[in-house]
Amino acid sequence: MRARRYALIAGGGTGGHVFLVLAIARALTDRGVAGEEIELVGSARGMESTLAAGQGFGVTLLPGRGIVRRLRPSDLWANLGALAGLALATIGAFALVLRRRPRVVVSTGGYASVPPGLAAAVLRVPLVLVNIDATAGAAQRLLGRFAVASAVAFPGTALRHPVVTGAPVRRDLLAVHRHGDGPVSARLALGLPADRRTVAVVGGSLGAGRLNDAALELARLFAGRSALTLYHVSGQRNFEAVEAARVEAVEAGRLPADGAAGLCYRLVPFEEHMAALYAAADVVVCRAGALTVAELSVAGVPAVLVPLPGAPGDHQGANAAALADAGAAVVVPDEACTGRRLAGVLNELLADPDRLIAMGQAAAGLGRPDAADAVAALVQAHAR
Repeated sequence: MRARRYALIAGGGTGGHVFLVLAIARALTDRGVAGEEIELVGSARGMESTLAAGQGFGVTLLPGRGIVRRLRPSDLWANLGALAGLALATIGAFALVLRRRPRVVVSTGGYASVPPGLAAAVLRVPLVLVNIDATAGAAQRLLGRFAVASAVAFPGTALRHPVVTGAPVRRDLLAVHRHGDGPVSARLALGLPADRRTVAVVGGSLGAGRLNDAALELARLFAGRSALTLYHVSGQRNFEAVEAARVEAVEAGRLPADGAAGLCYRLVPFEEHMAALYAAADVVVCRAGALTVAELSVAGVPAVLVPLPGAPGDHQGANAAALADAGAAVVVPDEACTGRRLAGVLNELLADPDRLIAMGQAAAGLGRPDAADAVAALVQAHAR
């Protein structure tokens, strides 16, 4: 591979960050940049090593972890370690930028983007931010003072030189087909009953304890629903605990065993084929991260959103409000997210197919399928 790069694209830690980085990288290749001229820069602690491997781009993983936003003694020690890792990552990022001599550095946010962004600023490499949350996080606000341009998903995002591009999503989501035989084909591809209404509960790549607990309770409440499938994506981190709770519930008779009559309950740690799941599901219950909201919009999927409390700037609350205000989603506060509350909301939605259709259409009206290309064009416009 060549030593010099056209672009370093930095960000990572969660699956959403990695998918965003990959979407931008692929959009650049569609616009004529060779894959070998693009390098992805992420965190050694994140999911980059698995999700970005074998995608045709160079990958550099730097040390470090995010800052814990609490003041317990154990958290203070963890933050000291995080700062030490950040210092090491910054040294590594400076060495990387000097060695690769990129024409542009792209920051997608998160702690993994800070060292390359700072290196770009000091070494006078054009820095382009990609911010897909309604409000900018701490990393992007820090780097924003050095950016030559900021691609944003929402008007009014407080970053330097903003350009509204929408949020880039994975290419396969552009072909989600939720009409005609699309849902049936998708359910069969996932190994699900083709003729059942399908509810997906997705906690994200790392999982969400509140959603996992609510999904297990929801499965118990829906245990006798023979015309329904509950597809539960627990996240890698929480899968073993959720699986143990599922086995215990089956043995106690609170959940039907595999193959038994009643609810079809499927538990998986991570779903690689989200396009199929979006096509298969009548409604999705999930957090309101920016990339998730963008994917729901592009795919035209009705949703029940449970914003993560305490997110910086309450960006998940703002993301959820954008869909709810358009009629594309129902918002359930985190503290109210129980299986019983979800059962009430889902029963109301599933009993009203016309409302679900209208919600899907409203979501699709917010989607920006050209967002990745718009971001790539902005990056190319500012590359030196």
